Amino acid sequence: MSSNLQPVGGALSCLKVTVCYKSEFVRMLEKMEEFNMEKVIEDFEAMTKDAERVQRQTLKKILEENASAEYLQNLGLDGRTDPESFKAIVPLVTHKDLDPYIQRIADGDSSPILTGKPITTISLSSGTSQGRPKFVPFTDELMETTMQIFQTSFAFRNREFPIVNGKALQFIYSSKQFKTKGGLAAGTATTNVYSRSQFKNTMKAMQSQCCSPDEVIFGPDFHQSLYCHLLCGLIFRDEVQSISSAFAHSIVLAFRTFELLWEELCANIRDGVLSSQITAPSIRAALSKLLKPDPELAELIYEKCSGLSNWYGLIPALFPNVKYIYGIMTGSMEPYQKKLRHYAAGLPLLSADYGASEGWIGANINPKVPTEFTSYAVLPNVGYFEFIPLRNNIGDQELCVEPKPVGLTEVKVGEEYEVVITNVAGLYRYRLGDVVKVVGFHNSTPEIKFMCRSNLLLSINIDKNTENDLQLAVEEAAKLLAAEKLEVVDFSSHADLSTDPGHYVIFWELNGEPSQEVLSECCNCLDKSFVDAGYLSSRKVNTIGPLELRILRKGTFQKILNHYLAQGAAVSQFKAPRCVGPHNNTVLQILCGNVVRSFFSTAYNN
Repeated sequence: MSSNLQPVGGALSCLKVTVCYKSEFVRMLEKMEEFNMEKVIEDFEAMTKDAERVQRQTLKKILEENASAEYLQNLGLDGRTDPESFKAIVPLVTHKDLDPYIQRIADGDSSPILTGKPITTISLSSGTSQGRPKFVPFTDELMETTMQIFQTSFAFRNREFPIVNGKALQFIYSSKQFKTKGGLAAGTATTNVYSRSQFKNTMKAMQSQCCSPDEVIFGPDFHQSLYCHLLCGLIFRDEVQSISSAFAHSIVLAFRTFELLWEELCANIRDGVLSSQITAPSIRAALSKLLKPDPELAELIYEKCSGLSNWYGLIPALFPNVKYIYGIMTGSMEPYQKKLRHYAAGLPLLSADYGASEGWIGANINPKVPTEFTSYAVLPNVGYFEFIPLRNNIGDQELCVEPKPVGLTEVKVGEEYEVVITNVAGLYRYRLGDVVKVVGFHNSTPEIKFMCRSNLLLSINIDKNTENDLQLAVEEAAKLLAAEKLEVVDFSSHADLSTDPGHYVIFWELNGEPSQEVLSECCNCLDKSFVDAGYLSSRKVNTIGPLELRILRKGTFQKILNHYLAQGAAVSQFKAPRCVGPHNNTVLQILCGNVVRSFFSTAYNN
């Protein structure tokens, strides 16, 4: 941290350091042309060297600012701000516990319910985990922490992969915004970020301005916006230095779409006339200022595409000056890495930061690390963090009582935890539902790897298979498709309890048609690849039935995406649901209604 922020004679508390850091960050946002990459890194290093004190003072600041909140007053916190009192008085909660309070806010109650200051904006989660979006408070302070995370990770990223006076091809989209019953603005978390001036100013300072105009980002139709993102990228192909989206899925989807529309895009560039499929007046008006007849560029793109083999290396062929591809690549996004590497050839894939609709947690400060090993350094001043150990063993006896949460600096390397967050937007001891593994420390703050969602479990009997277990099984079985040059486009699962005994159902959408024999082998391989002890023993005694592999009609996951878009979700936040339960009946109907072939495992027929 710079000298003007150092404690003087030990009298200046860490709270002042933290507040000064944030205040300086806000001033930096206002004077973005003065952005200093090395200073951002310097400040981060200073803060993480004393993570425990920063955590205590961050909690103190949150509780002082929200002391008048009804929620805290009803619990009897009585103005106490120390972690010990906070954890003794305030219970661990899930979204279900806070939903009545958030609903009152959304319905127009402006009294201090969860926060001292009124909440004017509501974020919607993606809804892919639980079948419907959740309402989450969004505040100016939460926006500040978002920009702090963006700036921090960019500083470390740009040190390794410098970008100079370039543009970014960003596949970002706004969702449909609306007013709640009480008149509050509501939209997805990404929409709330993209619509604020701080976002554009930050991107400009980081020399990562989107090459698409706002009218494309905030267009009324996703398909038209995607088409025009691609078109703008091609127009500015020599200036594009990075390609990004919130999630890897969106980037893969964009270039899958390019495969289908590239000749039409070339025609638009050659003639200087936008496709008639683009009907939104705002988008047409914005593109008319960019799109001019350019036969030479159209011919170059046509030649580049015609010379590719199975679209390998598409991205560097189209965008010769791209330094890297950036987006969340971990967790449920890992299955898209293989296709993205195919498009990227040798270009680096860099995983974006770790957060949720509820708030941010950590930044990727080691961008050169391969995506499968990506970890996130927790920023100790963006929230107050606790971690619930997943196991609490004494000898060989596993306790039935849930372990007590530990603090940010108390976690142990190699252990897995569920994340608990307290933030500036009225969430107190909120169970995020994410499972992370501590892989190391940066100074005194932990570096964590996202593992899976804690509530996404395939379970019928005594078996418990997580999203990560499912992913590993699919990856193993998909190797059998490689000989036929086929791949799994996307996948999901369901624990079918309508049969006796119940059984796992795995849904696959493929890019071709493998033989019956290959798919039967894939089905058996899937069944054998679930190595959870409860599953193995249950399959052997037939208390769980043979696994079923269902092959889906092409375009099924596009139908699922369209379903979420119709509900107001944004493509930027879309994650294909990996485990579909009864709460997500519409998606289950889409999956079951598009099955073209089905196979049952014979792996345990001995």
